[in-house]
Amino acid sequence: MKSPGNVVIWLVSFVALAGVGATGYFAILSQNQADQIEMLLQDRNFIQNQANDLKVALASASSTIEDIRDNLGDLADDYADERNRNEEFEDQIRDLSGTLGDLDKLAKIDEELLQKYSKVYFLNENYVPPKIEEISDRYILEGKEPQSFDSRALDFLEDLLRDARRDDIDLKVVSAYRSFDEQSTLKGQFTQVYGSGANAFSADQGYSEHQLGTTVDITVASVGGTFASFADTEAYVWLLNNAYKHGFILSYPEGNDFYIFEPWHWRFVGEDLARDLQRSDDSFYTMDQREIDEYRLEMFD
Repeated sequence: MKSPGNVVIWLVSFVALAGVGATGYFAILSQNQADQIEMLLQDRNFIQNQANDLKVALASASSTIEDIRDNLGDLADDYADERNRNEEFEDQIRDLSGTLGDLDKLAKIDEELLQKYSKVYFLNENYVPPKIEEISDRYILEGKEPQSFDSRALDFLEDLLRDARRDDIDLKVVSAYRSFDEQSTLKGQFTQVYGSGANAFSADQGYSEHQLGTTVDITVASVGGTFASFADTEAYVWLLNNAYKHGFILSYPEGNDFYIFEPWHWRFVGEDLARDLQRSDDSFYTMDQREIDEYRLEMFD
């Protein structure tokens, strides 16, 4: 057995050794922690640097995006400007095409068609409508020869006659297109019968609206060729109220300065002009010729 003294010495020595070991142990632990902390600090610094680099990169990207956005905005503005210029150019082309089209259209519509004749404007012996067609037999007064009309206005005439029939008015055509020579022959016959009095109701050759091919003398069977009494018929009243809808006007109303009142004599001038004359106090022969000419472009529309 160990003696009590030895035990004490042993314990003292153990305690001393144990104390030295604890201190070294704790010293080792502190060094490891310091190393770990150092590593963590390094990692934090690295992450911070990475974050700063990322922030710089994001700022640069944001600036780049903003530049791209600005560029896109500029491009959009440039595109809009270019589109507007193209649209203006297309409008100019359309206007020019429309103008050329109107000029071409006018060139195909006789200048003479809306001129004032009846001792005012002369239509020479060479004038013939571009194309005339026969009016259907069902619209010709029985016993009269076939009659022709300007093909461009024939549909308007037939619409007028059909419209009248729907209202139980059976209009009949007595005379339509007459050539220069035919008018000369007719005027000669009237002059032989009536002398100078023929000038009150019959035009000289070259001054007759019938040579245009857009004028008709209209009657009804009950009146026949007694034209003067046509003014007393329901048919005449119907024409006064409806002829303009189809582009026809009464050339020589009561009180005109050229011929006697001719209720049977109707001239096609186009729906626009006929409508405007119906609404105004003007008649064709009192309206300014320059105003009349403006209607020529759309005469057959």
